[in-house]
Amino acid sequence: MKTLRMVSTAALLAALAVPAAVPTAAHAQDPGGRAPAPAAAQRTTTGVLLPRPTGASPVGRSTLHLVDASRQDLWVPERPRELMVDVYYPARGAAGRPAPYADPREALLLVRAAGGTDPEAAARLGATRTHSTTDAVPERGRHPLLLLSPGFGAPRFTLTTLAEDLASRGYVTAVVDHAHESSGTRFPGNRILTCVACDKAQTWEDMHKATVNRGQDLSFVLDRLTGPHPAWRHASTIDRRRVGATGHSIGGAAAASLMAQDGRVLAGINMDGSFGDPIPADGLGDRPFMMFGADETHGSNGPDPTWQAAWKNLGGWKRWLTVTGSHHYTFSDMPVVFDQLGLPYPDTPPTIPADRAVTVTRDYTAAFFDLHLRHRPQPLLDGPSPAHPEVLFLQPDAGR
Repeated sequence: MKTLRMVSTAALLAALAVPAAVPTAAHAQDPGGRAPAPAAAQRTTTGVLLPRPTGASPVGRSTLHLVDASRQDLWVPERPRELMVDVYYPARGAAGRPAPYADPREALLLVRAAGGTDPEAAARLGATRTHSTTDAVPERGRHPLLLLSPGFGAPRFTLTTLAEDLASRGYVTAVVDHAHESSGTRFPGNRILTCVACDKAQTWEDMHKATVNRGQDLSFVLDRLTGPHPAWRHASTIDRRRVGATGHSIGGAAAASLMAQDGRVLAGINMDGSFGDPIPADGLGDRPFMMFGADETHGSNGPDPTWQAAWKNLGGWKRWLTVTGSHHYTFSDMPVVFDQLGLPYPDTPPTIPADRAVTVTRDYTAAFFDLHLRHRPQPLLDGPSPAHPEVLFLQPDAGR
């Protein structure tokens, strides 16, 4: 495993740095939380084609702006902590307007942060549409809730393909944008908040604080979705007794930090993130946790000692899986985006195709939560599968 998971080295922080100048032209606000591309761009630009969800249900999406007035922002202390949240959920039908993938300015900043220089790449990303319908009528019944957190420097939309798929399989999935921790996120008031944290987070202690802070963010989102006065109008569809968390990179570490802080979260997955907030010595009780990581041969920093320490401290059901030929970004939308826009990987490119990366990430994530939140047997998690030969089951303490 590799410290690339945290995206915390100076070189990677530099790679994620965004331009100081941000386009400020006004865009009409979309009810889904992002501005649509200008009409001319919609007519002439083909967006990235995102993989379709595989579940039986159509998907709806609502967008929330949440403010935790009780906490200062870690990076801009004069501001309260703000979050943008996309809530994906199983819907009764697919009729309606497809939700946009990203605000055009968010798209531009992400492409620049990834090293892209072609204006067409940003235009295409800004023209991309999801497979979700804005504010669709929810499917009847009560559904497990999953909290998702993206990587350091990455906007929440980089977890769209996973969030949509889980929603199509019957989960409510809340994907969180943490203020000042992405290449660019649109907030109310036509504000674009960029990655202040990418400049300020210089030490491991900074990343520890950031991980703990994200865990607190996720706990606050859980409060606002399941409390007595929920922020989402369809919150009655959430089964508050079945809550899980996952995320990519620091977002995966935040899922573990959340579980250490908040006993309401019953199961979690860390997707290729260094444990900036170590698993406590007494573990997470008997709650299940899965470490789902990249092929260390596709990084430059070698094994990650935080994963060894976490494995030793986890006392409940646990798995440690790696994906042969993968990359740190395999567990997000970035392989699809990179391939279709011709953007460069920051180090050794993966050998696993983008569509295969999406399938593997979706299948194992859904299997984990189906097993632990729905109590449905999942042979996929029992050991190596001929249908998924690239997924390896590690057992560091075997034979002890």
